[in-house]
Amino acid sequence: MSAVLKGRTGMDRLQALLNHDRRHIWHPFTTDSEQSVPPSVIDSASGAILYGKDGKQYIDMISSWWVTLHGHTHPEIVHAISKQATKLEQVIFSGFTHEGAIALAHNLSGVLPEDLNRVFFSDDGSTAVEVALKIAHQYWRNVNSPERRRFLAYDGGYHGDTAGAMSVGASSGFFGHFTDMMFEVTTLPFPFTWDGDSGIMERELLSLAALDSWLGEFGHETAALIVEPLIQGAGGMRMCRPQFLRALTERCRASGVLVIFDEVMTGFGRTGQPFAALTANVTPDIICLAKGLTGGFLPMAVTVCRDRIYQAFLGTAFERALAHGHSFTANPLACAAALASLHLLMSNDTKIALQTIESYHRVRLLEGLAKHPLIGQSRVTGTVAAFNVLEETSGHRMMTGQQIRDFCMARGLLLRPLGNVIYLLPPYCITQAQLDKAYDLIEAALDQ
Repeated sequence: MSAVLKGRTGMDRLQALLNHDRRHIWHPFTTDSEQSVPPSVIDSASGAILYGKDGKQYIDMISSWWVTLHGHTHPEIVHAISKQATKLEQVIFSGFTHEGAIALAHNLSGVLPEDLNRVFFSDDGSTAVEVALKIAHQYWRNVNSPERRRFLAYDGGYHGDTAGAMSVGASSGFFGHFTDMMFEVTTLPFPFTWDGDSGIMERELLSLAALDSWLGEFGHETAALIVEPLIQGAGGMRMCRPQFLRALTERCRASGVLVIFDEVMTGFGRTGQPFAALTANVTPDIICLAKGLTGGFLPMAVTVCRDRIYQAFLGTAFERALAHGHSFTANPLACAAALASLHLLMSNDTKIALQTIESYHRVRLLEGLAKHPLIGQSRVTGTVAAFNVLEETSGHRMMTGQQIRDFCMARGLLLRPLGNVIYLLPPYCITQAQLDKAYDLIEAALDQ
């Protein structure tokens, strides 16, 4: 590759890179027709800005797939990784440990509610969910209740792309080709709500009634319920109310059913508090964290459970242990990044930034853009703002979302609509001027 590019500069080098990308790379969630439009080659990034090799700049209004918390190449995280790299880059985590992992587990436990303090390290959001499902399944076997094998999830929920995660996220619409690989999961109605929604109480009651009916008949056979708290991400940034989360948790707890919060997207400040569990004032039995964990620098995930669940896996027989692991479990470089990112998250500056972003979303969207005739179901939770473009059809192949995305990209704004859902999920370093540009461009796209 270096020989092919040797001596090439400027647009000639850029075209060579794109040719090799086209020849060798299989991009995610991409069809051949979409690949006919060359991807943007990003050379560097800083703060909320991505810099392309073609000289163009883009405001990263989706935090590079929801992972970048404090901005690209944040110097404090860069320094932490660089310092760690000179000391210890990797060590097997079975039979060994290291200071970074211990400090991260301790610090996370200090922020999470109640006794969510047993941290299992893995690689990404999907594997964090897989670990949670395996913990919930084996927990009941370890406490001599193997009949509890059923799982509950919510329609529209998305939990990742591995087999177990697909099973609990089957209703998201992404996995039609893989249904024969999944285990059976019962799906409950999700009471999606938005600003000015007059029917939310009725939908919440219907959803809770469905849960009550299930628990009344099959509660003694149910291992766990999994939910994306407050915001369903890939399902369309569909939001629910905190009181609904509290109600479902109370019902599950009364029936002995474990509650799993998938906070892969909502974690680390997205809902206004460090975790949606804190925003909603409810504690799950197991919580899944990834994406923003390292501030967007390195892949890492954790599954954290309450102490009583961990205790059920202790004993002298290996059969009681959780037989799960990853080569890069608790990677020291990722731990260093996560510690630095968590330190930034808990700072007063970030707390102010979270409040400022939410306030500005409410002004520009709920009090402004929401009045546009092509917009419906406008909603804001924390730093996440979303609305639906009103069309006769919906789905992830709608042209409207793609057209808005293309319009904005051509003018320096990175969006990634979910079908007819336009959302803004910026890094916390975003400025008011950058947010203004985003809203102005979206409004211009809708007008056009």
